[in-house]
Amino acid sequence: MQAAIVTRYGPPDVVEIRDVPHPVAKPGQVVVRQHATSLNSGDARIRGANMPPGFGLILRLVFGLRGPRQPILGICVAGEISDIGPGVAGVSLGDRVLATTGFAMRGHAEYVAVKANRLVPLPETLSMEEAAALPFGALTALYYLRDRAKLQPGESVLVIGASGAVGAAAVQLAHHLGAQVTAVCSAANADLVRSLGADQVIDYHAQDYRSMGQRHDIIVDCVGAATAENSHPALVPGGRLCLVIASLGYQLTAAWHSRRTGVRVIAGVGAESPKDLAMLTELASAGPLRPHIGATFPFARIASAHALADTGHKRGNTVLLFDRA
Repeated sequence: MQAAIVTRYGPPDVVEIRDVPHPVAKPGQVVVRQHATSLNSGDARIRGANMPPGFGLILRLVFGLRGPRQPILGICVAGEISDIGPGVAGVSLGDRVLATTGFAMRGHAEYVAVKANRLVPLPETLSMEEAAALPFGALTALYYLRDRAKLQPGESVLVIGASGAVGAAAVQLAHHLGAQVTAVCSAANADLVRSLGADQVIDYHAQDYRSMGQRHDIIVDCVGAATAENSHPALVPGGRLCLVIASLGYQLTAAWHSRRTGVRVIAGVGAESPKDLAMLTELASAGPLRPHIGATFPFARIASAHALADTGHKRGNTVLLFDRA
């Protein structure tokens, strides 16, 4: 089978398509024949060893000193079960499924071995492409809005970087949870984020949300632009600032910044819960959550998908398609 291999950190052209051994389902596992997967900002950051300030050494200690010790990146698996390991019940060959693989990665390959307890059944109302676009942004947005910020109906949420993978999901989930949503993005993406549920759109080229006199209960920063110090004029007293991207130093001193400014700073990485993924899949199937696909590439052009991620201006999720003709 073919897989995208990264043996050293570097620019997009370090990614190579190679033939690798076909995985076999071990006890408690299934093998999924992929139809689609995704290329997210986390994949690009690992490939390029391009992490927020302070995380460079941690990245190399966790993922590998000179290159990823797991050379097949990618966390999203969308396809059909092609092999079932011993001890696995309740699934059948050919079942349409969605899963995430977490730190184990290996998602950028034609076939992926996945723990059966991570599988989510995929309804026929969702395409494989839509399924592949769902997990990364939606799981992250759910973690910040529901689990950490404890969003309540009627609250005001401002999303910075509202047209990206996490931002687009945050706009939709905040709207679904009953919030008033303000989106910060470029004018070119204004119609898109309005269609996702934004009540107001701020063009960051023309206006500064911090000087508009509006105060919000929650700010979700998906691009690394906000701090407690520069955002507190746009937050109510005790408001929550969710930093999807933040330096290690800022995360370690979040409590100090919170006391100093009166803003509750929230940062960190959420777990990839199959229960949450199943709930999000149901929302996507029913309509309140629409997986936003900004670009698609044939799997053979995965290096081009990495290059798009490196621009920092990709819209929504980037999906990689396998040839299943």
